[in-house]
Amino acid sequence: EFMQAYWNIEEVQAKGFQHLASFVEDKSAFPYLLKCTEVIILAMKTHIDSPELQAEGCTLLLEILSQALEQGMMMALDERVASCLLHTVRKHSENEEFLSMFCTLLMMVSASEVAAENLRKVGMIPDLLSILRRFLHNDKICCSCCAVLWSLAVSENNADQAVLDSAVPVTSAVLQEHLQNGVVAESACSALWALSLQGCLTDSDYEPTAALLLEAIRMNPERAVLVKNGCLALASLVRLSETAALAILLDSKGSGTELIKDQYYLHFDDQGVTEALCLLMNEMVQYDNVMLNMRSQKMEKLLLKIKFQFPFS
Repeated sequence: EFMQAYWNIEEVQAKGFQHLASFVEDKSAFPYLLKCTEVIILAMKTHIDSPELQAEGCTLLLEILSQALEQGMMMALDERVASCLLHTVRKHSENEEFLSMFCTLLMMVSASEVAAENLRKVGMIPDLLSILRRFLHNDKICCSCCAVLWSLAVSENNADQAVLDSAVPVTSAVLQEHLQNGVVAESACSALWALSLQGCLTDSDYEPTAALLLEAIRMNPERAVLVKNGCLALASLVRLSETAALAILLDSKGSGTELIKDQYYLHFDDQGVTEALCLLMNEMVQYDNVMLNMRSQKMEKLLLKIKFQFPFS
């Protein structure tokens, strides 16, 4: 109430942030802190030109939302607050240090379907893509932005398909740039999966995207989520085009069928990975030439093993 009574006085907002921050470690104060998130975001928007207040507000929100996610709670921020977040992004679009922190905040916020939908409605996607292009070298920004992009792209209400289509080359560039960084590659693979489900890829995208996803799996074989989402993205591509299926078989870095086998044996106790591998194989055998190749690679033996291991799935 004190902060709201003196919106226009920066010092009041700063003192309010400091006072709220003193309660972060107090578990009993947490439910009340959650109610303050909108007040913090609105204060940041009101004093958008104060870098100190932006940094303090962002740090405070990160601490509150981190606790919320640990407890399985998500912030369903409304469209007005989403608009404030967009305003902050645009005002500080050149500030790499601030964006590293702020994009992490957006990633946490977008974990809520309601918040993600509101971020999409206010037009956050073009700004995310602009940030990715500008800071392609920054692994933290790339990881967070791809995670937000995934949350926004999986929405069933994507009215602006052209905006999403433009996300494909940017996301591919992120994956190419950070192939050896498992955390970023995992986030980019998830984003590409969401974009493929939305039909954002064109005929010319299938082969290079399939090769890129295979390379991401090949370079990060121990990351189960990356392998699973990479295979789901590949399955989406194969469903759309035989070109993608042939690209997997004839990949210049090695046979895709051998990679499928390797991933099964590496993650044989992970049902999620195995299901993704099965889905990919199921899409591949829809094409006669591909099925013949897979038979010659003794893939039936692998399928029998999987069927025996997971008889009830």
